[in-house]
Parts: sequence; structure tokens; C-alpha cells
Amino acid sequence: MHARQRFGALVISALGALGGSALAAQTPAAPQITVSGVVFTQYQYVDAPVHNNTFEVQRAYVNVLGRFANGISTRVTTDIQPAAVGNQIIRLKYAFAAWTPTGSSLTYKLGMIQTPYVDFEETLWDYRMQGTIAVDRNGALTSADVGFGVDGRWNNEAVNAQVALVNGEGYSGGTGDFRKDLEARVSFRLKPTNDASRVGGMRVTGYLGIGKATGGADRNRYLGLLSYKTQQYTLAGEYVARTDGAVDGSIISAFGVYRFTGGKTAAIARIDIVDPNTAVANNKVTRIIAGASYQLSPNIRLLADLDRQSFESGATDINQILFQAQFVF
Repeated sequence: MHARQRFGALVISALGALGGSALAAQTPAAPQITVSGVVFTQYQYVDAPVHNNTFEVQRAYVNVLGRFANGISTRVTTDIQPAAVGNQIIRLKYAFAAWTPTGSSLTYKLGMIQTPYVDFEETLWDYRMQGTIAVDRNGALTSADVGFGVDGRWNNEAVNAQVALVNGEGYSGGTGDFRKDLEARVSFRLKPTNDASRVGGMRVTGYLGIGKATGGADRNRYLGLLSYKTQQYTLAGEYVARTDGAVDGSIISAFGVYRFTGGKTAAIARIDIVDPNTAVANNKVTRIIAGASYQLSPNIRLLADLDRQSFESGATDINQILFQAQFVF
């Protein structure tokens, strides 16, 4: 082959390689779709006001997650729960698209999204299988709503925050009227521990929710949380002030988790003190939860606990013995 021919072949080969590289660069990565789920089931014995015992599936969630090019992701989660008549009902829990720009500390979400606080505390408490946290169980906050939100995290989770503008009626309460709620949470890590997650270390967390319910009544929430979490134990306490129209209420909640050596066995304890109307005497409700859990496998966790409610009004105490299980797939 003459020198001119060899040079021409070399040029053609180089152009072909460049063209192939350009084509590969223009071809977007294939979307990644994953399906997962979690189920909470239990045996419940109640001694009052009516003796009863039941086997129940309290919740079943199915998650479909999508990851796409350019920092786009999606999530759809169905919430399957018991209906009043004993059948199961299916409703949406989450349904949103999210965008995290390349190199950004912010993620933008639109649709039926996580509200700023409940998911954060559920991650810290880590025993949603026992039941909802105090602010959710007593109607102060909801875990999801329809609207627009921004999540942020900085300095390896030393600071994380979320702000959202939502309908305010929750994911099961409809769209409401033209009024909207502004909700925001920020959490600062004051001291690191061997838990570097977004809830790990000694943290102070604040939450603010301001809005008006359908019809115009004030709906305001002010919350402060102090927590300390390591890989071995968790301690946390919070105070919540709430306003619903002309009624002011409060919630105090404190909880702890101790994980024994080996990580499979843990002891849990929690107390919630709920005052639905601070202007009315003798209406506080105190709930005490105590139990022990065992991680049977990476997919199955078991929990035995006592759940006791006592009433300042003098109403009959409610005592529950629960054997609960969490299945993850």
C-alpha cells in the first residue's frame, strides 16, 4: 500500500472512531425502572373498651421508581390499607417527577410529594411498623400532599432542608379550595457520630407550616426537634404547637431505640402527650409504647410491643399488645 493510501485509510479509521464516539455520547442512558414494596402486618389484642383480638394487614406499599438521563427521576407509590368495612382500599401515596441538576445540592419535585417533616422523623424513629409518629397519628401533619417542593443537602448532610407549597389537605383529603399551605423544615448536625445519614449525629430540627384550611380557618404548625443518633442508639424529643381555627393544641413526643451488639435485636420506647385544646382542662391523652424487635433477615423485622393510652379526663385506659412484622421486597 502506498503512503498516500495508508494515510487515507488512517483518516477514515479516525473519522469512524470519532463518529462512533459522538453517536455514543448522544445516545441517552437507558432508563432504570425498579419495583419494591413494604408490608406491615400484625396480631393485636385490645383489653378495653371492648375486648378484641385480630390479625390485620395495616399497610402495604408498592413503589415504582424511575431514573432517567439529565438527573430526572420519578416515583409512584400505592398505599393499600384496611377500609372501615374490612376490605382493602388502594390509593396513591406518592406520584411525582423530580429533577436534580448536575452538580446541584437541590432537587425539585412536582406532583404528590413527601411533605417536609413526616418522612424525616419516620427515618429517625425507624419503627413505622408500630404505627405512625405522633404528629401524623394525631392529625397535626400528613406524610404526603400535592404541590411543588425543593429538597436540599449540603456538606455531607450537615445541613438538609425541604420547602413545599401544597394544597394542605393531605394525600387523602382532596384538593381543597384555592388556599395553599407553605411548609418548611431545616435540620442542622451539631455534632457528628458514626451515623453519617441525613438523620445521624446530634441534630436540631425545626419545622414551620403556615396556611388556611378549606373555608379559611387558620392551620399553623410550629415544631422543634432535638435528636442524637448513632449506629447503636437513638434519642429524640420534640414539641409541637398547632392552631386549627380558634383551637390551639400541643404535642410532646420523646422516643429512644437501643440496638444490641450484633445489630439484630433492639429495644424501643416512646411517649406521646397530646393536648388537643390547651384552653380546656383535663383533656390530655398520654400514649406509652415499649417493645423489642428482632431482624430475622434483611427482608423481615419482627416487633413485640405494648401500646397503652391513658386519658386525663378519666376515660377507660386502652391497652394493646401487638405482635408486628415488616416485610420488605
